Amino acid sequence: MSHTDPSPRPVLDVWCELQCPDCRTALGDLRALRDRFQDALEIRLRHFPLERHGHAHAAAQAAEEAIAQGRGWPFVEAVLERTEELGTRGEPLLVEVARELGLDAEEMDTALVDGRHILIVDADQAEGKAIGVTGTPTYVIGGERLDGGKSQEGLRERVEEIAARLIAERS
Repeated sequence: MSHTDPSPRPVLDVWCELQCPDCRTALGDLRALRDRFQDALEIRLRHFPLERHGHAHAAAQAAEEAIAQGRGWPFVEAVLERTEELGTRGEPLLVEVARELGLDAEEMDTALVDGRHILIVDADQAEGKAIGVTGTPTYVIGGERLDGGKSQEGLRERVEEIAARLIAERS
């Protein structure tokens, strides 16, 4: 007798990069989606660091380390609130945010040096390119790609519509 749920909960993939002002703008939407759907919707952070943002790749690795330490979203939100500072300060800011959140800052620093999360970040980026992600934030839910890099107008409503439908189909 297996205990696996026959229909896993719907997943919203959020392709994001932590040096991106548009992703910071999207924070309110992400919070609202989490509040509305709670555990019925799985919101997954996917990495899409852009070349022009020099610290985005390190920030993505730092986010993975924060996830490993159990505080992924709080870390992501705290770094996004300081995108400009990340642009000027880079990795020291990432370690500082980790310390502020009560994470193991030494371990964060080590993770950035030893590159233990690079493969996850690179795999996300490759998958993003393969499905047509060109900028951030981009949302993928129920097989539909919604690009928030150009305009976030009406995007949350669209995500909510699809999520509500997918959740209803499960019950």
